[in-house]
Amino acid sequence: MRVAVLNIVGLSKSLLGPSAPGLTAFAEKHGLQSHQPEFPAVTCTAQSAVTTGSPPASHGIVANGWYDRESAEPRFWKQSNHIVHGDKLWHKLRAENPHFTCAKLFWWYNMHADVDWSITPRPLYPANGAKFFDIHTQPMAMRDEIKTDLGDFPFPAFWGPAAGIASSEWIAASAKWVDQKHQPTLSLVYLPHLDYPLQKLGPDAPEIPAETAKIDRVATDLINYYESRNVRVIVHSEYGISPVSTPVHLNRTFRANGWLSIKDELGRETLDCGGSRAFAIADHQVAHIYVNDRSVRDAVKSCLESAPGVENVLEPAKLWGPGIATERAGDFIAVAKPDAWFTYYYWTDDSVAPDFARTIDIHRKPGFDPCELFLDPAIRFPKLRIAKFLLKKKLGIRGLLDVIPLDASLVRGSHGRAEVPADLRPVVIGAGRPINLATDLHDAILDAVRAGGH
Repeated sequence: MRVAVLNIVGLSKSLLGPSAPGLTAFAEKHGLQSHQPEFPAVTCTAQSAVTTGSPPASHGIVANGWYDRESAEPRFWKQSNHIVHGDKLWHKLRAENPHFTCAKLFWWYNMHADVDWSITPRPLYPANGAKFFDIHTQPMAMRDEIKTDLGDFPFPAFWGPAAGIASSEWIAASAKWVDQKHQPTLSLVYLPHLDYPLQKLGPDAPEIPAETAKIDRVATDLINYYESRNVRVIVHSEYGISPVSTPVHLNRTFRANGWLSIKDELGRETLDCGGSRAFAIADHQVAHIYVNDRSVRDAVKSCLESAPGVENVLEPAKLWGPGIATERAGDFIAVAKPDAWFTYYYWTDDSVAPDFARTIDIHRKPGFDPCELFLDPAIRFPKLRIAKFLLKKKLGIRGLLDVIPLDASLVRGSHGRAEVPADLRPVVIGAGRPINLATDLHDAILDAVRAGGH
C-alpha cells in the first residue's frame, strides 16, 4: 500500500477542535493517540527515532546539534543522512520489495539519504561571502524542474522573523508534485508552520487558533489529495510546545565561575569551546554540558544542580550506555523546568555580543536561538533596514542583516522535555496500532506499507 506520513510539527491535543476542523475530523475517523515525547524532544532526535525505530543510544542523534570534540567546534543543523546510524525505513522496505520507493520531503538529515526523491533547504554560499536561498534535491535535476513548476522555495518563510504558512504551503505542493510524477510507495512530508507561532507567542496566545487554522487548511487539502489517490495517510507530530517565560543562561553562570574561554575578535566576544574548562550547548529545554577540565567536573555538576531553572541533571552514560550517543553528548545533560528554556548566551554586555548574535545564523551559534523568529523591537524601522540590506545585496555589496533581538524574554514557547502534560504531548493519527513512543511509529509505518503487498 502507498503511504504518506505528514509530520505536523507542534501539533498536540490542545490544538485540535474548532480551530482544526479537518484534522479533528480525520482524528475522529482514524483514531487519535498521544505519546511521551522522545528525549530530547527536538526535531532531529524525534525524526531519527521514527526513521530508524531506535533510540539515541543506537542512532546517535542526541540533539539538533552538539559539540564535535575532534574538531573542537559546535555543529548544529548538519544535513548529511550519514550522521544517523542504523537502518532506516526505506532500507528495510526496499530489502523486502525491490519495487519500493521513498520520497523524503524536508525531513531533516535529508542530504544524501539513499531514498529515491528528496528535497531539503540548502542555501548557496559563494566564495565572496554572499548567501543565496535555494534547495537541494535528489535526483539533482529535480531541483530546476520543481522550481520551474512551483517557483522558488520561500526560504524566509521557513525560518526567521518572516516564518509562516508559505513554507508549509510550498512543501505540500512539492509533495503533490512528486506524487503526481513518481507515485512513491512512502512519502515523508514535513509541515513546520505551527512551530513558529507556538515558540514566538506560546500555546495559550489568542493568535494561536488562527495559526492552527492555517496549517489545518494545508494539511487537510493534502490529506484529501492523497486519499483521492488511494494513499493511506498517517499524521504525527514530533513534540508539543509548552508555555515558557524563563530563559536560563548557563554559559553566563559558567563564565562567572571562570570556566569559559572568551576570545576578542575585532571588539566582539566569541566562545572558545576547545579552550573552555566547561561550557553549554543549548537546545531548547535541554543543554549538553561539555567538561574539558576533569578537575572541575564535580563543581560543574553541583553548579547545574543548584542553577535556577534547571530541573534535572543527567549523565549520558547512565541514560544511553556506552556508544555513539554518549560519545556525542555532553558530560552532563541539563533539563529545564517546565517554564524554562536554555539560551546559548555567554556575553554579559550586549555591546560586545558576536556579530552573528543579531543575525539569522543557525550554524555559527553554539546553540539554538528562537529569538531568530523576532525582529528587534528596539529597531524603529526594521523593514527599512531589511530593504536597505536587500538593495545592497542586489548591487553586490556585502552587509549584515542584524535585526534579531538579544532579549530572550520574548520567547513564549519551547520543547525538549520528555515529561509534559498529556494535552501537550505529540500526537499520532491513523497509526493502526498502539503508539507509546516515537519508535513505535516506525513499526506502524512498516505495517502500513506492507499492507496490500505493494
